[in-house]
Parts: sequence; C-alpha cells; structure tokens
Amino acid sequence: MQWSDEGIILSVKPHGETAAVAEIFTRGHGRHLGLVHGGRSRKLRPVLQTGNHVDATWKARLVEQLGHVQIELRKGYAAQAMEDPLALTGLSSLCALSRLLPERDPHPSLYEIALFVLGYLDEPDVWPALMVRWELSLLDELGFGLDLGACAATGVNDDLIYVSPKSGRAVSASAGEDYKDRLLRLPQFLNRGRQGAATPDDVIAGLELTAHFLETRVLIPRNEQMPSARVRLKELLSRRAAAAA
Repeated sequence: MQWSDEGIILSVKPHGETAAVAEIFTRGHGRHLGLVHGGRSRKLRPVLQTGNHVDATWKARLVEQLGHVQIELRKGYAAQAMEDPLALTGLSSLCALSRLLPERDPHPSLYEIALFVLGYLDEPDVWPALMVRWELSLLDELGFGLDLGACAATGVNDDLIYVSPKSGRAVSASAGEDYKDRLLRLPQFLNRGRQGAATPDDVIAGLELTAHFLETRVLIPRNEQMPSARVRLKELLSRRAAAAA
C-alpha cells in the first residue's frame, strides 16, 4: 500500500533512539499516523513541527499497519508563529482539536479551511474570527453542526442574537427574551447576511459558543477535556480585548 498527499503536522512522538511517529491531517486520507525514520535528526526536527504544511508519502505492506512516512516541508507555519504567543497558541489549538477527527477519515473541506486559517496567522485581527468558523466546521464534520440560519421558535431569520445550548439552533431576540439568561450569544459575524469585521468581543463570544458544543457533544462523551491550548487561546484573546477596551 502506498499513497502521497499533503497535510498538516498535528503531533510528533519519539520512537526508539532516532525515529518518530508523526500524526498528520492529510487532505485526502484524513488524520493519519506513520513512522518517520530519522525523525529526531537535526535535518527532520525542524520539519516535524506541529502546524507545518508538508508533503507526505506513506507506505505499508498492509493497510491496517502503522506504516512508514516520508515528509518534505511545504510551509513552516510553526517557525512563523514562534515569535507570536497568540499565533502559536492558535496554531496549537487548531492542531489539538483536529485530533478529535476519526483516524483515516477524509475531511477535505475542513482541511482547506485549516490551511486558510494558518495562512493568516500573521494577521492577528483576522485569523481569530476564522478560527471560530473553523471550529464550527469541525463540529459539522463531527456530526454536531449548529443551525444558525433561522429562529428555532419562529422560523424567521431576522434579529437572530441567541443560540440554544441544547438544540444548537439560533433564536431571535423576541423569542429568546424570556430565556436570555439561559441562551448563548450569537456573534453577528456568524449571522448570515451580516457584513463587517468581527469585534474582539464577537470573537470571544464565538469561541464560547463553539467551546460549549465541543465540550457537551464531543469531549465529555469521550471523557476528555478541552485541549489546554484552546483554553489559553480564549484567555489570551480576552486579555487582548480587555487591554484594548
């Protein structure tokens, strides 16, 4: 068995004295693992960094085996983000959450959005809102997509400002007035038809929205916790918003 694909490095673990096991989110073969010979060498360590965009060639005698993978660097996003703690945390969060995907299950659309987010890591006023959209896409790919197009109570698509924490459906201002303390905020940059840049408060509200459903629908049923990088991401963005206020 053999295939070649592009992908994003999600994690790397030492194996033996010189090798490493790389976990890669590939475009056409999903989240895939493979043994990298010499993966701990000076030549390959800079390549095998979380978040890097790589070309991978995987080989194994049988499809169910771990297999061996050869890696070549396309874009070193890890080195680019290293100088910016916020960008590095965002990159780490995206890679950690990508590990929630089933192994070897292709998600090409989510992969494309991930690359899009990574491509904007040097623009801190842009990529956090893209990260929220990526997390919404992740929920959708995992089978827990939110319905933000119309009010769950009335069916209208005007003045949507809440999301039901139970159903994951949008709720209008009038329908949610009596229950607003129990509803999640729907940031307006996620509201279809609305234009304009997302504010820092909108981004934080978006992260709170996606975090709720990631925890209740994905992590808690698996007896897992939110990745520490994702927790730090919201903390850093909250501090930045408070400093700018």
